Amino acid sequence: MPAKRKTSLPEASPEAINENLGKRVRKLRADRGWSLEELANASGVSRSMLSEVEREKANPTLTVTFRIARAFGMTLQELIESAETSASKIQVIRANDRNQVYRSDKQCEIRTLSPLNLEKDVEFYELSLKPGGALRSQPHFEGTREFLTVEEGSVRIESDQDTDDLTKGDSGTYRADVPHAIVNTGKGDALVFLVVIYR
Repeated sequence: MPAKRKTSLPEASPEAINENLGKRVRKLRADRGWSLEELANASGVSRSMLSEVEREKANPTLTVTFRIARAFGMTLQELIESAETSASKIQVIRANDRNQVYRSDKQCEIRTLSPLNLEKDVEFYELSLKPGGALRSQPHFEGTREFLTVEEGSVRIESDQDTDDLTKGDSGTYRADVPHAIVNTGKGDALVFLVVIYR
C-alpha cells in the first residue's frame, strides 16, 4: 500500500465544516444508493443523527464523524477536507488501493477512478460484473446521466422502461435520475467503465 501522506486540515469555521460535511455525506450516500438506514447500519451512527448531519443541524462528535468516514472507506480528513483545498493538488488513485473499492460481492465489484473525497459534477468508475450479475441503482439527483463503455463482455442497460444491449467496444448514455441498471448478459465476466454526470 502507498505510504500515508501527512497533510494539515484546512482552516475553516465549525459552521463551514458542518455545512461541507452535511453536503458530502448526503452526496456520498446518494451515489451509493444507500438509505439512511443502510448508512446507519454501516456506520453504527443512528439514523436520526445522520439525518441531522445531512441537514447541517448537528455538530457531530469526532467519534461520530470518524464512524461515518469509515463507512465510506475514507479517512476522517478525507471526509471533511474541502473541495477547494483538494482541487489544487495532484491526487493519484493507485491500482491496489482497496479504499477505492466500496462494493465487492458475488455479483459485482465497483472501483471508483475519481477521488471519493471531492464534491464534484463528474465521477468515473470501473465496474466488474460476474455472469448474471447486475448493478441496480435508485434514481440519482434530477438531471443525472450515466455514460458507459464496455471493455469486456456484454451488458444490458436498463433506464426506467428502456433497455439496450451492448458488447465490447460499445458505448451508451442514459438517464440516471430514474431507476436504472447494468446487467451482465454474457457467459463470462463483464468489465465496463462508467461516468456519472450530475447536472
